[in-house]
Amino acid sequence: MNKNTNLCNDKICFDEEARITDLLNSQKHITGVYNSYLCETETEAVKSCLSGILMEEHRIQEEIFNKMQQNGWYQTEKAEEAKLMEAKMKYSSTASN
Repeated sequence: MNKNTNLCNDKICFDEEARITDLLNSQKHITGVYNSYLCETETEAVKSCLSGILMEEHRIQEEIFNKMQQNGWYQTEKAEEAKLMEAKMKYSSTASN
């Protein structure tokens, strides 16, 4: 699909960036829901099934994220090394308690 292609109805017009942003937001929601269900299931068979679905949903989310980054629609800042070390120390001490 061409980047300039718009999806329109009578009142609203969505370009590719808006549609892809909506897809990413939907995937974030979907992975959150599957993650909650995975934590709340009791049987190993269901847990295994949901785990597989969750991994696939994360893969889809990553694909969408990568497409957005490639098109300049979702930019992230590189973390400073000092901030990374600070976070690592903070959370490693919390995990050991």
